[in-house]
Amino acid sequence: MEIHVESLCKSYAGKPVLANLTAVFRPGITCIAAPSGTGKTTLLRLLLGLDSPDAGIIRGADHRWAAVFQEDRLLEDLSAIGNLRFALGQIPEEAGALLARLGLELLDPNPVREWSGGMRRRLALARALLAPSEALALDEPFTGLDKENRSRCLELILEREKGKPVLLATHDLTGLEDAPVLFLSNT
Repeated sequence: MEIHVESLCKSYAGKPVLANLTAVFRPGITCIAAPSGTGKTTLLRLLLGLDSPDAGIIRGADHRWAAVFQEDRLLEDLSAIGNLRFALGQIPEEAGALLARLGLELLDPNPVREWSGGMRRRLALARALLAPSEALALDEPFTGLDKENRSRCLELILEREKGKPVLLATHDLTGLEDAPVLFLSNT
């Protein structure tokens, strides 16, 4: 599966954020790197169908996506299992093992509002990795994570991305040196 964007343009309040972006995203991780405000999140939102481009063409993005947004988007009053059940319906068999690898407990009874920011971030990533998908959109998935937890998360992403495009917006390319990088600029 490949995703093609051709001459993609998007502006907000008359200010261009993406201007004539053309790219092909193939299976594997592609890093989207840029300073804040230069279109990383906008590109992901366009690919996910959450926004419409002002101009240009997107082909091949009409598949099932899983995503990690800049915000964790968890239900704060639910536990880990409650959040996964709400998002996924049925808890996948491998959920407990995957969460354990991320230093989390599937059966932790505490609502996630009592968890640290890093724990919530790892749960948001686990939810995306457990969801059936043909492509992944990861918007700053390592925010708030220390070096050890970032490495764990990256290891799981690399294991589970096989055969699908993974668009990973990040400011930090550590551990991703072998991945193709799309540098965005709105100038």
